[in-house]
Amino acid sequence: MEGRRIVVIEDDRDIAKLVHGALREDGHVVEVVHDGVDGLAAALDADTELVVIDLMLPGMDGLEICRRLRSVRPELLVLMLTAKTSEFDRVLGLEMGADDYLTKPFSLRELQARVKALLRRKQLLGEAINAEPVIVHGPLTIDAGGQRVAIDGREIHLTGREFELLRFLARHPHQVYGRQELLDRIWGAGFDGFAHTVNSHINRLRTKVEGDPADPKMIQTVWGRGYKFVPPT
Repeated sequence: MEGRRIVVIEDDRDIAKLVHGALREDGHVVEVVHDGVDGLAAALDADTELVVIDLMLPGMDGLEICRRLRSVRPELLVLMLTAKTSEFDRVLGLEMGADDYLTKPFSLRELQARVKALLRRKQLLGEAINAEPVIVHGPLTIDAGGQRVAIDGREIHLTGREFELLRFLARHPHQVYGRQELLDRIWGAGFDGFAHTVNSHINRLRTKVEGDPADPKMIQTVWGRGYKFVPPT
């Protein structure tokens, strides 16, 4: 895998130096920024493919950076670092759109492995969907190769996870999937996350594709079992 441009936003200069060295060791082009505002600007560079973000930062915290990145560059990979160990902080990071997280202290080998896994997954997904035909269900069009979703010709902007969820469910209409199964299929079987993270992504997806998110017609809840996709008519 060729080296990618990675931005590291970390105010602890010792940790930032170690992370920089580990990622450079793997052949990546790495830029280190020590505050949130400048970090967001660096992350928005068109060549950036992955951002490593500390949760607690001066100027702008990691969650706000993640939220803003998701609104502008939903395809960008985000790995969040946090010194906090509570489930709440980890879940909140994932719900704000982080693709993965590491809790401090962490080993540099683990960091390298997580980064490699995220980049590899994105590459494999891209190779798979480039050959996939456009999915059409009534007014809903999902162009996997172009990572575009439209309803009645109006483009809908989704994050990477939201797009993968919709694409997967739309490829298997009427089939019910539980939260853990969706977590395994979309985030990966080795992902150390939380099943209710799926709920948050489903809810955000509904706000973007459903006419009435409180009464969803396409992405329906099957109580006690999970979710299913019902093609719009």
